[in-house]
Amino acid sequence: MADKGRNSNIITNRKAKFEYHFLEVFEAGIVLTGTEVKSLRSGKANLQEAYCFIDNKGELYISGMNIAQYTNGSYNNHEPLRVRKLLLKKAQIRKIKSKLDEKGLTLVPTRLFFGERNYVKLELALAQGKKIHDKRDSIKEKDTRRDMDRALKEI
Repeated sequence: MADKGRNSNIITNRKAKFEYHFLEVFEAGIVLTGTEVKSLRSGKANLQEAYCFIDNKGELYISGMNIAQYTNGSYNNHEPLRVRKLLLKKAQIRKIKSKLDEKGLTLVPTRLFFGERNYVKLELALAQGKKIHDKRDSIKEKDTRRDMDRALKEI
């Protein structure tokens, strides 16, 4: 019997799929406090302005991710926009760092979810920015898919 919270999306970054081509996807753990996890369970977070970076020590962090303060939290409540550490194996971080040194690649957070053991996980994508014509193609493809779905519903 599967738990209700397992592998369920909490937050997705829909804007990232429109702005970037995803080349490779990684799943990272994230260091959180108790009130942050409670706030995530109620779905109060935002990945739109978030970005990832690797510091001088070779550790991976996410900045700009907004997790709203827990409403029933006390004076121990967390800061909503703090920098959070991401947990990946050193070999994966080295691989990401070498790819980021290439021109035009960036590390984008795509979704936040509860993993198999009910830990909060962050899906990261090594991405390359889309050109304007690629974005137009994405919009055109989405519109045709929507029109086909409408036609199938009418039948």
